[in-house]
Amino acid sequence: MDHVRGLRCMLCGATFASDEVAYVCPRHGNEGILDVIYDYDIIRSRISQAELRDNRELSMWRYKALLPVLRDALPPPLRVGWTPLYPVPRLGAPLGLHDLWVKDDGVNPTGSFKDRASALAVVKAQEAGAEVMTTASTGNAAAALAGLAASVGMKVVIFVPQSAPLAKIAQHLIYGARVLLVDGSYDDAFDLTLEAARTYGWYVRNTAYNPFMTEGKKTAAYEICEQLGWQPPEFIFVPVGDGCIIGGIHKGLKDLLALGWIDRMPRLIGVQAEGSAALVDAFRRGLSPEAIRPIKAHTVADSIAACMPRDRAKALAAVRETGGTFLAVSDADILAAIPVVARRTGIFCEPAAAAAYAGLVKAVDEGLVPPGARTVLLLTGSGLKDVASAMKTVSRPAVVPPELEAACEALEAPRPVDG
Repeated sequence: MDHVRGLRCMLCGATFASDEVAYVCPRHGNEGILDVIYDYDIIRSRISQAELRDNRELSMWRYKALLPVLRDALPPPLRVGWTPLYPVPRLGAPLGLHDLWVKDDGVNPTGSFKDRASALAVVKAQEAGAEVMTTASTGNAAAALAGLAASVGMKVVIFVPQSAPLAKIAQHLIYGARVLLVDGSYDDAFDLTLEAARTYGWYVRNTAYNPFMTEGKKTAAYEICEQLGWQPPEFIFVPVGDGCIIGGIHKGLKDLLALGWIDRMPRLIGVQAEGSAALVDAFRRGLSPEAIRPIKAHTVADSIAACMPRDRAKALAAVRETGGTFLAVSDADILAAIPVVARRTGIFCEPAAAAAYAGLVKAVDEGLVPPGARTVLLLTGSGLKDVASAMKTVSRPAVVPPELEAACEALEAPRPVDG
């Protein structure tokens, strides 16, 4: 990995060789999140925009030269990434937006954006010679790890809050992972994962701890820009819990800017649920990452529920360095966004993903996004992940006997308000 120059602490700036530390800066313990540093001259010699035009590898691995893996590394066989970027004029029109796009990461193998980090985690675990991988999750990251590990025959142990949606827990079990439901929050599960990993020597996939997970997530930024002809959008709306995804998008954009593949940085808008909005508060108050204190998170959007955003340093940097902002939206607005997105785009997304659209609505109301601005919504997970929440947004269908007259009567009745 001669294109990787080392790892830099997000808090103190200390740098380390990539094989000098396992996960975090030793000066700060678990809080010492590291960032991967690259030699862009070497990368330029190995990949170009012209080469990508002819590249038939339609997955995140088309950008392998930009990832912290060995040149001969074999990625998992499941196709992760190169997810569709759709123009959605019917979604944008009611908001006065004429250049709105959605990036649908719910079509990844296990149904969420988290497959990107898990695919890279599997490769890094194999490089490290690990036999068992572990992660804490509200559901999607664990499902992603379980699925990607199953594709290469690796063992997985997962710690997930017992409040996680049943569909996500079912994925963990079906993929063959060893699952422990934690009687506590995601943050409790996170800490327990680290203790267990130290005890048993497992490879840790946790984002905001393992520095390489950001590098998997950044591939979505590459795809957005390439799919738009290397003309980056003016705004990207990202659902935010721990802060890992928005940090990854920022890292990808910084890579492209350093390579000269884009000429400006989009403004990143982080959207949090009102009941899990520690980063919104920190941004408004101008707090440093070290000054943020845990909250008691509660939201229907389980994938963005975090008492203490673990990747807060990268998340705050992503918004502050791009001239973006953080917005908080209510659970009611999040749920209401699910059918709106579905009926105007054909994409069924889970609550956390729908938060991006709820945030866009709020941003337009506050005059933050002008009508002509090219804007991308990052939809991070399939609605099939949490059908129970989606059902709260619609009326139950009428039950009729198998007779045409009864069906006609039901069809001629006034439609429910949400229909």
